[in-house]
Amino acid sequence: MSLLSPHLDIVIIFICGINKTTRLLILTIPVIPLNLVLENNHSKYYLNIADAIRKAIEQGLVTPCELLPSARKLAEQLQVNRHTIMAAYRELIAQGWVESKLRKGYRVTKNLPIIQASHKKHSSSHETVSHNWQIIKKNNTAQKKSASQYQFNFAGGNPDISLFPFNDFRSSMNTALNRPAIKDLNYGDNAGYPPFIKEVSTYLRRVRSINDKEIIVVNGTQEALYILSQVLLTKGDKVAVESLGYRPAWNTFENTGAQLIEIKQTNQGIDVDHLESILKIHSIKLLYLTPLHQYPTTTTLPVSERMKIYRLAQQYNFAIIEDDYDHEFHYDTQPLAPIAANDPAGLVIYISSFSKLMFPAVRLGIMAVDKSLASHLINYRTLINHKANILMQDAVARWMKEGAFERHLRKVTRVYQKRRECMVHMLNEFKNQGMNIHFNTPPGGMALWVDVGFNAEKIALKAQQQDIYILAEKAFHLSARNNLNKYLRLGFSGQSEEKIEQGLIKLKRIMLSL
Repeated sequence: MSLLSPHLDIVIIFICGINKTTRLLILTIPVIPLNLVLENNHSKYYLNIADAIRKAIEQGLVTPCELLPSARKLAEQLQVNRHTIMAAYRELIAQGWVESKLRKGYRVTKNLPIIQASHKKHSSSHETVSHNWQIIKKNNTAQKKSASQYQFNFAGGNPDISLFPFNDFRSSMNTALNRPAIKDLNYGDNAGYPPFIKEVSTYLRRVRSINDKEIIVVNGTQEALYILSQVLLTKGDKVAVESLGYRPAWNTFENTGAQLIEIKQTNQGIDVDHLESILKIHSIKLLYLTPLHQYPTTTTLPVSERMKIYRLAQQYNFAIIEDDYDHEFHYDTQPLAPIAANDPAGLVIYISSFSKLMFPAVRLGIMAVDKSLASHLINYRTLINHKANILMQDAVARWMKEGAFERHLRKVTRVYQKRRECMVHMLNEFKNQGMNIHFNTPPGGMALWVDVGFNAEKIALKAQQQDIYILAEKAFHLSARNNLNKYLRLGFSGQSEEKIEQGLIKLKRIMLSL
């Protein structure tokens, strides 16, 4: 009886002698089966097999230097004698497509026969006409180069992933894998994993004062925004947004055919008086805003203004989507409770994410909504995604229950505060040296909104050319006509104090050169 998998075709045996002790090491190299299309072009069957293998190589189904199935394995697959396969391989070796080495099996040659291969590509190009795709909805917002690929990364919402305690979290993940909730790994229960929802509910109640809401787990806030848009909006509906804001959210609303109505901003956040004047003209379906550490200006909306907005929502019958993307990172005082914490009418939809608390690729976010809305969102979610990652929810739930989650938050909050102080100190030094820059130090968040006076777009472009990722205000305006071209958003959370200092010195040289 063979103890090896039927797909482990190549076996390499090492005999090692250490201190007069002999050990037998068996290294098996798996070879993936090869799908072949056989045609009866020859009277001899092995030639038909050789043709099929050659065509697979020509079509790129198996690439140069790649291992081919053993004669034994391919004979089993094609239900022929092993010697027939060996004859086919000998034919291909003679033609220069395949090579064979003792105890290493058959593999595609490094340099394929040029004439045949080029002829095949040339002839096939005349036989096939590419399909002409009619793209209905386009999205050209993807970056060619991600912020993390730059030497100096001043992206305004990036966590420092190197601070995440992967070793600490591993035990929670291992436990989730060792003792999985089998029934929850199947389809169904699309709201999320109950133990995770319980931990999140407790956390929201204690830390953010949110109670009596239904929690729905999503793959990040972008999925939450998409679901909300599909369920609540239709073509022609109007969505009020901050004039400077989060473009991916705007794109999601516009994807439904909704119209965006911009609301002016003050030095405290959204201009409530302007919102009220707009409501007298337009029938607004939704208001999307970031009242804490407003994105991108970092301002925090006072309680009195929040209450006015809530009363307007009741009066004019619109819902509020409150995006609380970095609540924990507040340094000088206790952060204000979300609008959703005092929502007797059940009109606030609260969304948040673990992307900045852990790392973006964790793809865990939550919606906290009124019970009357929850079932509609959960039911629609099944059209695009049956459920979020249960194993990750299980691991994070265990991590939170053990207290490691909050220990991590305390640590990164201290680190980010120091980085904010480092950036503020550097910028104040630049001011003392005569540079015309202005900014307010926000009590929290992950970035500064800096007035550089002029040419912000040109500064940002030149900075990116010199391996510094930075964005000017143009990237955050709904209407280009409002662009003053004098603000930069400088994120401090995603890189060390040393990198912040080096990057800002380099940025200073760029600004002085313009």
